[in-house]
Amino acid sequence: MRRLAGSFAGNRLTARILRSASWVMVGYGGAQAIRLASNLILTRLLFPEAFGLMTLVTVVTVGLMMFSDVGIGPSISQSKRGDDPDFLDTAWTIQVMRGATLWAVTLLLAVPMARFYDQPDLATYLPIAGIALVISGFLPTRIETAHRHLMFGRLTVLDLTSQLIGVVAMIVLALITRSVLALVLGSLCGVAAKLVLTSLYLPGPRNRFRLERAALHEQVHFGKWIFLSTAFAFVSAQGDKAVLGKLLDMRSLGIYNIGFFLASFPVMLGTSLTQQLMIPIYRDRPPGESAQNRARLRKMRVLLTGGIFALLAGIALAGPWLVGWMYDARYAAAGGMVTLIALAFLPLAIGLSYDRAALAAGDSRGAFVYSAVRSVLQIGLLYGGYVSFGLIGALVSQGVAFVLAYPVLVRLARRHGAWDAGHDAVFHALALGLAALAAFLHWPELAALAAF
Repeated sequence: MRRLAGSFAGNRLTARILRSASWVMVGYGGAQAIRLASNLILTRLLFPEAFGLMTLVTVVTVGLMMFSDVGIGPSISQSKRGDDPDFLDTAWTIQVMRGATLWAVTLLLAVPMARFYDQPDLATYLPIAGIALVISGFLPTRIETAHRHLMFGRLTVLDLTSQLIGVVAMIVLALITRSVLALVLGSLCGVAAKLVLTSLYLPGPRNRFRLERAALHEQVHFGKWIFLSTAFAFVSAQGDKAVLGKLLDMRSLGIYNIGFFLASFPVMLGTSLTQQLMIPIYRDRPPGESAQNRARLRKMRVLLTGGIFALLAGIALAGPWLVGWMYDARYAAAGGMVTLIALAFLPLAIGLSYDRAALAAGDSRGAFVYSAVRSVLQIGLLYGGYVSFGLIGALVSQGVAFVLAYPVLVRLARRHGAWDAGHDAVFHALALGLAALAAFLHWPELAALAAF
């Protein structure tokens, strides 16, 4: 125990990685626990269609955020000027301007989106939800500084507190309004709480408006490929809901969103870990620099992939039972969805950290190419799978898309010395075994999706 405690102590990179990884897992696990608890409460206060409509609101607002992302966070993490006040103030100023612009775009999109999805209430809810984009623009760059230096303790506590405030607001408003408005206003409360808490309690200088020419040039040069990459990342992360929102009714979309929430937890945790930890790690220990770096990164990658696989396996095998235990009969169809979505994520989990090596080396173009290929495959196969085989075809197609995009990821990883062929081969074989076992155990639930 003394040896274990000692490995977490001090300011060595390994100690900071261990502490940061622990805090990220605590933060993500706590956030998901809060979301799950609120989900269980809100599904009893509201109706499935409410979650379907909120899914469309989220698709638009998150889409705007991702389609306009210029890589401020990764830019601060990898830049030599990442601690320079002028560099940080320039990044913050860009962020504020972007937030105000995005809200104006939500005003313009509200009516067209309401007509496209044939949901008149979107015209009311989108402008309200868009206010969160303005508030987010004022979040201090001290958040990114904490990420850069792997200091997650206080930030995690503040994050969880703000999420808890938002969830409590949702529940109270749901009791009062019994409408989607509770979800929209509750989300606003959560974002506002995060702004107040991080501004008051995160250490560091306050941001001020400034646009330094050199800092602006560096961030635009680095961020142009991030902008394109995150635009395609939106298609990858939210495109399924955008497409299915047009193909399914709101009740079915709400049930799908419940299933996706449960099944995506392990991969979202892995994504959170890699996004917040791996750029500093690859930056300080490039895999192409020495065999020692590659060996350490291999151990870290095996632990990460093994943990995600264990969680995905548990969810895939127990999905229908979990849904039956936690939700009422209205959401029963989500059980089979949970199993298929979890299985589809297995190929993605195998190479989850590879693109971070490219970003740490400043190769945002390479990361963009992989993101673009994967996104195009996902959306194309999703639509084709739904047209040909219904919802079950759409869900299976996502796993197929990750497999087809894998060679592009390997090419990117090899360029930066990060590819581990033995690791990938073992976990691909394990994924096939898990898929066969889950199909054997839950064939009736999976077959029922064919008629959903």
